[in-house]
Amino acid sequence: MKQGIFSIAENVPITESVYKMRLVGDVSAITTPGQFINIKLDGLFLRRPISVCDVGEDSVTILYKVVGEGTEQMCRMKEGSLDVLTGLGNGYDTAASGENPLLIGGGVGVPPLYLLAKKLIAEGKNVTVILGFNTKDEIFYQKEFEALGAKVYVTTVDGSFGIQGFVTDAMKDLSYSYFYTCGPEPMLKAIFRASTTSGQFSFEERMGCGFGACMGCSCKTVTGYKRICKEGPVLRKEEILWEK
Repeated sequence: MKQGIFSIAENVPITESVYKMRLVGDVSAITTPGQFINIKLDGLFLRRPISVCDVGEDSVTILYKVVGEGTEQMCRMKEGSLDVLTGLGNGYDTAASGENPLLIGGGVGVPPLYLLAKKLIAEGKNVTVILGFNTKDEIFYQKEFEALGAKVYVTTVDGSFGIQGFVTDAMKDLSYSYFYTCGPEPMLKAIFRASTTSGQFSFEERMGCGFGACMGCSCKTVTGYKRICKEGPVLRKEEILWEK
């Protein structure tokens, strides 16, 4: 983990409620797809954890949805600097992927899969991606995944674009060696039940500190309690215990 001051190079809307922000600074602590950063905002006690979408030589790109006071403040920032903690969390492990990994993202669970797709494709894997949204107006990053060389399927709950239904409807006819996913918990539970291989799940939890000190985001696993911000946010399928 590193703390640093990052300058805002870009902050633009890509849908009605989702923004793309590129921050310039020391990104050396970001080493694995699936990690997140934690942003300090004026007047707010808790930092805001945001997953890493992409990382360059001296910049990190995040995609965030405006849902509350913190992200509302962020979307109005056109310039300036931010105090950011980087290199947080335990990201995705690509060693287990096999030759034909499947990446499944729902809504704002899509961003961390972009950097993962880049890494897997660089490793010579045949990557398939399922992106799930409620309606066509919410869709983002389909073309970006396709530009990497991934095979992309899009699902919408209302059927306004792509496959009508949920991401599990697109999974049914696909063959894959392993899967990686990120999104809301109901989606993750459905994927857990529908999946035919092992895989890795990235969880979205409310976090206090973001680096394991406060224990506020602990969850029970088959090997005991784990902190989503520290031992997670990525957990393997075999260690997950769903609360009833």
